[in-house]
Amino acid sequence: MLKGTITWFSNSPTAPTGYGVQSQQVLSRMVRDGLDVAIQSNYGREGVNGTWDSGHGLVPEYARGADAYSQDVTAINHLNHKAKVEKEKGKQADLLMTLYDVWILKKDKYKDIPIASWTPIDHNPIPPLVMQWLSNPNVTPIAMSKWGQRQIEAAGIESLYIPHAVDDVFKPTQMIEGKTAREFMGIRDDQFVVGMNFANKSSGAIHRKAVGEALLAFGIFVKRHPDALLYLHTDMFGAYGWRLADLLTSCGVPAENVLFCDQLQYRYGYPQEVLAALYTAMNVYLGVSYGEGFGVGTIEAQACGVPVIVSDICASTELVGDGWLVECQPLWDESQKSWFSIPNIPQIVEALMQAYERGQGVSEKALAFAEGYRAEKVWQDYWIPTLGKLLK
Repeated sequence: MLKGTITWFSNSPTAPTGYGVQSQQVLSRMVRDGLDVAIQSNYGREGVNGTWDSGHGLVPEYARGADAYSQDVTAINHLNHKAKVEKEKGKQADLLMTLYDVWILKKDKYKDIPIASWTPIDHNPIPPLVMQWLSNPNVTPIAMSKWGQRQIEAAGIESLYIPHAVDDVFKPTQMIEGKTAREFMGIRDDQFVVGMNFANKSSGAIHRKAVGEALLAFGIFVKRHPDALLYLHTDMFGAYGWRLADLLTSCGVPAENVLFCDQLQYRYGYPQEVLAALYTAMNVYLGVSYGEGFGVGTIEAQACGVPVIVSDICASTELVGDGWLVECQPLWDESQKSWFSIPNIPQIVEALMQAYERGQGVSEKALAFAEGYRAEKVWQDYWIPTLGKLLK
């Protein structure tokens, strides 16, 4: 059993986001194995404090503050949580753990609090504001990728490493709600399906998920293989990103060759077993981007037996058990004062062509590779020893 007091700063574990899913995985195991946990939501719980059912007991969850990233309440709520635990159990080691982009954190608010930041590194070199936070003497960086850990340590900062993980629900799932996965989606068994699962968020002209390059590559590919279908598991309207209908038209992708997920269901979150079936229906997962701190969709797809196409950069390079890596060239990101990487469109097309030639079938190589990222394995192999060090 572990012992210590932790406040977890991230998306709420109830939120249907990548960070929300990782929070749910880790927090449920923290509670199961004896830690005294509270949650500071920066997204997913608004207005009123409450509790979250971890499956092993209720966890106090603090609502998002008035500040966009809860910087006005996080330190205060951690100290209150610490004091409450000390009153009930006596003094024990405490830690504020962050799972979010660290450039939003303000060091003057956390001067004397021990912090561990499970942080994405998706630029090269590490952006100045990220370096500024990770250099704080009370902060221990935890990289999500081996590449990220190398980048942090090359900058002269010691760091730890814990990868993101996937639950056991992600496996080849042929049937859902009494239908085959493809019947559920309304597509033919013989269609070649290219799938994408990404958050449609952008900062103006830059879309980190390389959506323009991916869709243009598919537009070229579908002219050669008009039986192909592009499945987009994302927001089509661009509430926080791009209006994808305009982009698809510009890329020459016919409307009959595109299928979006149910937009209302997407807003509230698909059940994980349904998402596993949607992955299983794909012939290849297209996950190129300008930079990835991790990219959990790459592992989720492979856990369902689907090969992947990703950019040969950052975390993505180390996350391919079966698939194709696309070369990139540098792209300056003015907002972070560092470099992203833009994937080569002809190479994406070539990877799609090779995936098409391979045809259908579950990839045993992908399945075997994804086993290394199962949530319980990552907990036992990485989280338990890391928390043992941090909570001495």
